[in-house]
Amino acid sequence: MNSELHHRIEQSTAGRIDREKNRNLALRDDSFLKTVITVAFNPEDKNHHKGCWILELVCEKKLKLFVPYFDNFCEVLPQLKNDSAIRPMSKICLFLAKSNHRANGITLSQLQETQIIEICFDWLIREEKVATKVYAMKALFVFGKKYDWIYPELKNIIQQDYPNHTPAYQAATRNLLKKLNKKKA
Repeated sequence: MNSELHHRIEQSTAGRIDREKNRNLALRDDSFLKTVITVAFNPEDKNHHKGCWILELVCEKKLKLFVPYFDNFCEVLPQLKNDSAIRPMSKICLFLAKSNHRANGITLSQLQETQIIEICFDWLIREEKVATKVYAMKALFVFGKKYDWIYPELKNIIQQDYPNHTPAYQAATRNLLKKLNKKKA
């Protein structure tokens, strides 16, 4: 791995402008993108959460660049422990679910879908931050359009957790429950 590029990630901050500069570099420079992915996919790297921050913005802008890394992404998801890494990775799961659902989007294999669905359910039932849970439930809602067993499970989990969470989680849950109830009608 290029130490100069790794140093750039190490020096990055959570500020949106800084993350966007790094995203733009990753979009232009394939070697920086590979370094970002290597760092993001290595939970042992002390800067791995910073790699995840940059990767989220790369995927938001140009998800197709991430296609060759889907298998590795799915394998690393269960290993994540750092809240600052899990949140952006959960948002990437949402990007993947939405794109996979669109006719002209990317295509996930059934195994990749299964791995993402499993980790999203895990994030919902574990003690995770609200943003992670919200991205996970939104991704599961999209996957539920393909897999009808997801909606009853999702509904059950979010209804059980509703009283134990923050107002932000409760608002997201109410909105999702409305959508789930419309699907049933």
